Amino acid sequence: MLSIRKLVEYQMELGYVDFLDRDLDPVLEPTKYLKEADRRGRTLIFRTKTSPLYAVSGVINSREKLYRVLGASRDEEAYEKLIKSFTQRSSSFRVASFSDLYGKYDGDVRSLPAIKFYEGDGGLYIDSSIVVARTPDLESYNASIHRLMVLGGDAFAIRLVPRHLNRIYELNRRHGRETPIAIVIGAHPVIELASSLSPPYGVFEFELVKALSGEDLELAYTPKYGLPVPAYSSVVIEGRITGETVSEGPFVDILSLYDRTRQQPVVKVDSIYVSKNREYFHVILPGGWEHMILMGLPREAAIWDSVRKALPCVRKVRLTPASGMWLHAVISICKETDGDGKTAIMAAFAAHPSLKHVVVVDDDIDPDKPEEVEWAVATRFQASRGLVVVHHARGSTLDPSSDDGLTDKVGIDATFPVRLRDLFLRPRAVD
Repeated sequence: MLSIRKLVEYQMELGYVDFLDRDLDPVLEPTKYLKEADRRGRTLIFRTKTSPLYAVSGVINSREKLYRVLGASRDEEAYEKLIKSFTQRSSSFRVASFSDLYGKYDGDVRSLPAIKFYEGDGGLYIDSSIVVARTPDLESYNASIHRLMVLGGDAFAIRLVPRHLNRIYELNRRHGRETPIAIVIGAHPVIELASSLSPPYGVFEFELVKALSGEDLELAYTPKYGLPVPAYSSVVIEGRITGETVSEGPFVDILSLYDRTRQQPVVKVDSIYVSKNREYFHVILPGGWEHMILMGLPREAAIWDSVRKALPCVRKVRLTPASGMWLHAVISICKETDGDGKTAIMAAFAAHPSLKHVVVVDDDIDPDKPEEVEWAVATRFQASRGLVVVHHARGSTLDPSSDDGLTDKVGIDATFPVRLRDLFLRPRAVD
């Protein structure tokens, strides 16, 4: 049973969970508590003054927590699960009765635990919502995570990036149709992780869940639009992405910077349903560890897979937290020839197009220790032989220094020449 409540109860047994005993003003007040819990790797349960629903944050704000969810003991096992999920898809779902699991919610959009996290935010936000839509051209489904800005009692602004849901929206719009959607909040983290992956268009992300969790996913179908949603989630909203647009944003993104205001579609809400099982409403701290892990870890796995296909040994891959686990990577390799460092750089850029800078180090350097990485750059890097620069390439639109996503990329080969290995070895202390 993939339930966020069951997971939080398990984390309580492990001593990971803190509980706030007073209700918080949804405007700005939760952020300081969320940031403190995030810094300490804690799961936080709280409630806002405007909602009767209990919220939870920080459920997977560390690798340790995520690896427990995936049943993995180390990086490679987690990466393998993520990569193999694309080829081990399962459309064998158990089906439950929607009415047995969910009841009509008494309140409206404004009485959900939406939060204004920072002063510059465009409004109150829900930022962990999985949006499920039918693909009109392939008769499949798509599930992806999108932020929602509250517009009133029956409407959101939804941030659409140019990926699969946007394609569905545009296909419907060309034919004068609205896009029926189900919004799922408070799903088990492995379902959120699957919804963060990027399989080919037409592959339903929920088909990846069994490979990630080892469990059959139980689905229920929404009353009005018949859309499949995870059986044990906190809130399910049925609505439509309309042709109307409004200003959405600013909102703090994964780089802990304000994403700019854009014209984005309006979602009209038809009905709100709440779990009879009292599941938790999931809140993600923008720019926090949970945000970075959900977005960054699948890309880290892709880099690892790409580099290991090009080289015989990859020791460790890290997308760095200072770059939001998005723009910078450090890769430790077992170098065999002097071209291996540059090969790793090119493989990394190919695997994650948003990557801006990558540093490749030898296997005696730990990418989790910035001082060791800097030491390797200081003692093993020469720009004339180890610098790779790619001008005006596709990067990330989140990078404010880019030209609408076009960026200069830099690779640093901070590995030592194979023939001079003895000159570069670090001395070891005697036990």
